Amino acid sequence: MDERDEIYKSSLEIIKTIYGQDASFRQGQYEAIEATMTRKRTLVVQKTGWGKSLVYFVCTKLLRAQGRGVTLVVSPLLSLMRNQLEAGQRLGLRCEMLNSRVKDRKEEILDLMERGETDLVLITPETLFSGDVQKRLENIEIGLLVIDEAHCISDWGHDFRLEYGSLRRIISALPPSVPILATTATANDRVIEDLEKQLGDNTYVSRGELMRDNLYIQVMHMPSRSERYAWLIQSIGKLKGSGIVYCLTQRDCDYLSDFLSKNGISAVAYYSRDTSDGELINEDIEERFKRNEIKVLVATVKLGMGYDKGDISFIVHFQMPSCIVSYYQQIGRAGRSIDKAYTFLMCGKEDETILSYFIRTAFPTESEANSVMELIENGEGLRLRDIESKVNMRRARLNRTLDFLQHDGYVVKEKYRYYKTDKKYIYEKEHYDGVTARRIREMEQMRAMTRYEGCYGKFIVNSLDDKTERSCGVCANCLGRELLSSQVSQEYLDIATEYLKGISLEIEPRRMWVESSLTEAKKISLPNERGICLCRYGEAGYGELVKRAKETGDTSFSQELVGKSRELLQSLVYDGSVTHITSVPSQSAPWVESFAKEMSKALGIPYVPLLKKKRARPQREMENSAFQCANAYESYSLLDGVSVPKRILLIDGLVNSRWTLTVCGYRLREAGCEAVYPFALADTSQGDE
Repeated sequence: MDERDEIYKSSLEIIKTIYGQDASFRQGQYEAIEATMTRKRTLVVQKTGWGKSLVYFVCTKLLRAQGRGVTLVVSPLLSLMRNQLEAGQRLGLRCEMLNSRVKDRKEEILDLMERGETDLVLITPETLFSGDVQKRLENIEIGLLVIDEAHCISDWGHDFRLEYGSLRRIISALPPSVPILATTATANDRVIEDLEKQLGDNTYVSRGELMRDNLYIQVMHMPSRSERYAWLIQSIGKLKGSGIVYCLTQRDCDYLSDFLSKNGISAVAYYSRDTSDGELINEDIEERFKRNEIKVLVATVKLGMGYDKGDISFIVHFQMPSCIVSYYQQIGRAGRSIDKAYTFLMCGKEDETILSYFIRTAFPTESEANSVMELIENGEGLRLRDIESKVNMRRARLNRTLDFLQHDGYVVKEKYRYYKTDKKYIYEKEHYDGVTARRIREMEQMRAMTRYEGCYGKFIVNSLDDKTERSCGVCANCLGRELLSSQVSQEYLDIATEYLKGISLEIEPRRMWVESSLTEAKKISLPNERGICLCRYGEAGYGELVKRAKETGDTSFSQELVGKSRELLQSLVYDGSVTHITSVPSQSAPWVESFAKEMSKALGIPYVPLLKKKRARPQREMENSAFQCANAYESYSLLDGVSVPKRILLIDGLVNSRWTLTVCGYRLREAGCEAVYPFALADTSQGDE
């Protein structure tokens, strides 16, 4: 019996032992196993639900039987890793995970790997490239390297996980005798060609048809959020089982899940959380969703790749995704073990603004990168706060820039300090511009799908360079009718409109000063009270009215804005919390003072001008706390000779960093005011989006 016959016999025995004597391989599965075991470099591009993980589970069993080392599976998301871990254990493999959630067991797991006492380890790219793991890997025998969601190496690395782009270093460093298996459900010709180059000569490509015949697709053009909110509460109850609503921002996840819950639909927001126990929260949510205790997860792309719940019966996109790759990944969560699943793609008027922002900010600008590099080159190990105090960049942008500089080998981080490496710094403008241009084309392709009059399924797979000619037969265009009516009743539209107009935000008072040097921070001795913000700038309802007022400079405010603001603030007047109104002075927005005077009439308390602003750089040009604090602190002061009331309502038009309100409130408190309550019409901050 030759080697290939032995591999086939052993592989078949494995799946029959697990799945029963009638078990057989799906088309292409065994060929991928054989290629991995014999030709050493394999790329599997197969649709969701095909069984890509079975390939590396079987290969692991075969290699371990030969006395080979541990299988290392690089996997991007913790939810995906948990699914893979459970599946591997069901197949009788000794599996472990290395990620941020098992820090207390990291050394124990690495010891098991060194002693060969575990079969398969799932690892995040960040953990893989940490210094301690890299050092320990020198003493660990790798029997098989698996790169799951391999399109990230080529397609998403720069704006998804930079560490994925570094995997090519691992690939090139492994001996030729170590097999490498890369798997993905979404790769077009360009990505496949790139991955073949990275995996090496003689790479075997297993590529199957991507058409999913059980996905019923409908596209709905619904510009307003109110209309989409209304459609969801009107329609979700008509859909059996549980599903996912995808949003582009965390903010939309929070609002929408709250709205659905308040209208009798069990819904939970799901996205990356910054809290120390955030992943545990998500793990609990996933388990409840699997048990169908939650009807809808309202999620960002955090729940995009590889999440395994076979009976998801519907997917709704609240906004248009960035590209066909993302869209196919996300609808691929549905219908993995059921005959029929519905997918609804909504298109809103904010889609392009959000997606263009993501594309535009994916890379650090040349100015940003050059400024940071110049500081680090001239410093002797700078902390983040040292850099932030001298570069006018948002914290998120600064962190992103530092990540890129580290990834490209120009900067190294040691004990919270950044140092210049010996590598000559070059800003890769041509490459970044090329990627940005490609992403714009991909967004245009996604938009073209929303206008397409033929089979949606065929459009999707053809966009991924699957040459399938047949139609899916089940999408709205193929059927010639809507799967669910896109018309919403006035009753549900009124409910949605009322909810969106009722959203108000808290203005949390700042408690610590940030000095321009950032060498120290000290407590704000005279802070504001907790304040109120009417809405998010530009969003449906009041946000649109505020945007119109700002853009036109119109001082004849609608009674709707004044009336809602009065509703939010009148309790402060009734209980004596505020007795007077003043406003933040602005040279560019005189409408703020006009609005404050309108509120003075509406609330029946006097308006008093108390503050002045000297000519300075506009606060909107200040990008981080160090610059915002310093600029506001020097810009605002008390008018000469004024008598400051004890309890003041401080009104501004827009709030972003909160430093303007903080400083103005502090000036009033310095002058004897006992309590300052901030109020702003709209929040313009980007938050965690």
